Amino acid sequence: MKYGNCCSSAAAHLSLICFLLILVTSAGAQLRQTRRVLIINDLGVVSSPGFAEVDQAIFSVLQNSPYQIELYHESLQLIFFPDDASQRAFRESLILKYSERKPDLIIAVGSASLRFIAESHQPFIREAPVIFCAIVGEIPNKLKSDLHVTGVLAKLQPEETLKAALQLLPGTKRVVVVGGMGKFDEKWEEVAKLAFQKYESKLEFSYLTDLTMADLLERLRHLPNNTIVMHTSISEDAAAQRFIDSAQSVPLVAAAANAPVFVMDNVDLRAGTVGGVLVNWPDDGRVAGEMAVRVLNGERPGDIPIEMSKGAYMFDWRALKRWGLKESALPRGSILINRQPTVWESYKVYIIGGISLILLEALLIGALLRQRARTKRSEEYSRHLVLRSPVATVVTRGSMHKNELVNHKFTELFGYTIEEVPDEARWWPLAYPDEAYREEIKSEWRRRVESALNQRKQIEPMEARVRCKDGSYRHIEFHFASFADSNVVKFIDVTERKAAQDALADVGRRLIEAHEEERTRIGRELHDDINQRLALLAVELGGWSQDASTNEVTELVRQTEARITEIAHDVQGLSHRLHSSKLDYLGLATAAKSFCTELSDKTRVEIVFGHAGIPHTLSKEVSLCLFRVLQEALQNAVKHSGVRSFTVDLRGTEESIELTVSDIGQGFEEQKAFTHQGLGLISMRERLQLVNGELSVKSKPGAGTTIRARVPRRSETDCERAVG
Repeated sequence: MKYGNCCSSAAAHLSLICFLLILVTSAGAQLRQTRRVLIINDLGVVSSPGFAEVDQAIFSVLQNSPYQIELYHESLQLIFFPDDASQRAFRESLILKYSERKPDLIIAVGSASLRFIAESHQPFIREAPVIFCAIVGEIPNKLKSDLHVTGVLAKLQPEETLKAALQLLPGTKRVVVVGGMGKFDEKWEEVAKLAFQKYESKLEFSYLTDLTMADLLERLRHLPNNTIVMHTSISEDAAAQRFIDSAQSVPLVAAAANAPVFVMDNVDLRAGTVGGVLVNWPDDGRVAGEMAVRVLNGERPGDIPIEMSKGAYMFDWRALKRWGLKESALPRGSILINRQPTVWESYKVYIIGGISLILLEALLIGALLRQRARTKRSEEYSRHLVLRSPVATVVTRGSMHKNELVNHKFTELFGYTIEEVPDEARWWPLAYPDEAYREEIKSEWRRRVESALNQRKQIEPMEARVRCKDGSYRHIEFHFASFADSNVVKFIDVTERKAAQDALADVGRRLIEAHEEERTRIGRELHDDINQRLALLAVELGGWSQDASTNEVTELVRQTEARITEIAHDVQGLSHRLHSSKLDYLGLATAAKSFCTELSDKTRVEIVFGHAGIPHTLSKEVSLCLFRVLQEALQNAVKHSGVRSFTVDLRGTEESIELTVSDIGQGFEEQKAFTHQGLGLISMRERLQLVNGELSVKSKPGAGTTIRARVPRRSETDCERAVG
């Protein structure tokens, strides 16, 4: 027992120590030390995509350092402000800004930025460690022995690029070197000119570095055969127009030149240039960023060796194809970008799959032949079932224009012999002699059949009145199903069921009419008798209050008068709900608006009512039906939705009258809508069915409810005929 207690105690102590270690580690991760890093850039990330890639690579490495980095970024903007006065102003502003906010590390991106650091005597610059990169040329003499400086030197290799070009184009006789007149351009042109000196005895060199851009492009359009173009840098032309070299100058040169264009860094490999031995700016930025993290960790820059940028043979596959250059002539280890795969590389899966399918088809053909025999036997069996079916059935082929099989039950139902049954295209005039009714039924039937043919499925049963051969009429329910190679139409006699439904509907109509008559009688009695008597009693009480002998009696009479007046208003409102006289005399729109206003005032809710296109001549039956649906739907919404705002819209079109009642309340399950007796949806639907109307309910828990009632305009004519 003691041993067990000791183990439990040791386990508890061990758990506590682990928990404390986790807390210390988490606190250390959250409270990282802050380090200020200042990046000084020659051109700015907007002016130079290459320098933008360098800055992004540095930033990515610093993000993963163990420090909270405060990163400051400054640019000398040499392209747009190359003059001495502007550069002096930039330097003075930079010194003023950071004299009191000394950086822990300075990263110089570009030769001008490094030269500014070398020439500065400011303590915060002289004392801070410096990492440099993207340096074309040599390190300034003042920094060569400085233990606070290290970095990456960018090595341009125009000579290696020229060798690769001659390997691709051994017939080359002329080399056109293009460049600009900006301060940034001078160093690139100088490096190229120095590298090409040893080839001047073998090749003819032309330096187009002092032209306007328009003149340069014109010269490039008319270069002689066996010429290549070496692009250095164009940030400014002879007209002092400034350019972003890789983003603007390179695309212009590549588009104009009628000879292959070779470049010296990775950001210039675009817009149709061929490539070369290229400086990889992002890699230089990555190396400089790693050096920066080492210095922030405590290493001295002097202990970190200066590195040279790693150039690589890079070429654009599309440019090679444009100039007819062979991939096999590229130097070993070349990187090829934008290369399109061969047909085999792109489609080998499909080729292998196709061959496999051919072999598989050979096996399937035999199986299909056997299946065909079984299908034929199955068709014979299906034909036998159709002929013996107790349901009238017709089988057709294709687009329903030819009857293939008609069973005897069909002839019994309609009185035609099998030989007398016409094709589908000639069946309609016999079944529907009334042309208007025929076109209506035919259009709906065709719509449903086409849908079934397209989707190869059954359609909803369709009911219509059909004339038999003896002239009698029967109500038939059509069932249609489309299969792979045939269509089946079944005709079910529902005449007796239809008669029962009509009788039931007639009973329902009479019940509703009796109900409405009783509501009208009660409403009129309330309004004309009881309400008037209450009003007279209120007037008499008003007279008694003037003759009362004491204040107490006067006050009692006044309170009684107020209560009787309130009861009179309630009786009047009940009378209107039971029977709206406005519905009879002013029409549906006015009565509906009045009801919404009364309900809004009584229940203190907001009801937004809108209407349009409602005729004053709307039949009494349709008006009363829609008015009762509005009453039921709106009262249910106020009672059950849980919100205080509702929308009612009453619209008339050429085809129908539509009523919509909606809210954004708690909603309910649509599937349970017509089984929830408290909502009164069943009575609404039954009322609408009496005028050939439809009721739709759209609701979802938490997403509100919309109840829409639609009555076709032809129902008005039907109701008028019924009344007449």
